[in-house]
Amino acid sequence: MGAIGASEISAAICGWTERIAAAAEESSERLAVIGLISHGDLLAQRLVAGLKARGIDALYGAIDISLYRDDADMRAEKLPLRSSYLPFSTDGLHVILVDDVLYTGRTIRAALNALFEYGRPARVELQTLADRGGREVPICADYTCFHIEPEDGREVRVRLVETDGEDKIEF
Repeated sequence: MGAIGASEISAAICGWTERIAAAAEESSERLAVIGLISHGDLLAQRLVAGLKARGIDALYGAIDISLYRDDADMRAEKLPLRSSYLPFSTDGLHVILVDDVLYTGRTIRAALNALFEYGRPARVELQTLADRGGREVPICADYTCFHIEPEDGREVRVRLVETDGEDKIEF
């Protein structure tokens, strides 16, 4: 079993923030960082805090994609519904959609459907902490911190200090 620790994750998120800040400084578009509940939203909060520390104004939002999943009716256990937090329209915004792990692409497809319920962004970029490959739909992240190939199809688990007491990616 492999793992990526807190210091590596912190450095990666710092690099992520720098990349977004540099692009935002060159653009006149309004920026919104929207995370997928339940780990992407925490990563999005970190990104927004880092951007604000660098003088970049970014809106923060979080969306629950449970009702947009294509497997909602097939799951043995129903996913808990959580409240999305998107107190603004996405019309004309440069949206950075944030998730922890990109795998089949189906979660991101559902997220895009949910996102467009809130307006029509000027553009959407996808940022993921880890990409484990294995796409079933043609979705690609614009920026990924870690490319992981787990042994024997093992699950990639992201642990974040806000909910799990530590930052760690296990695979």
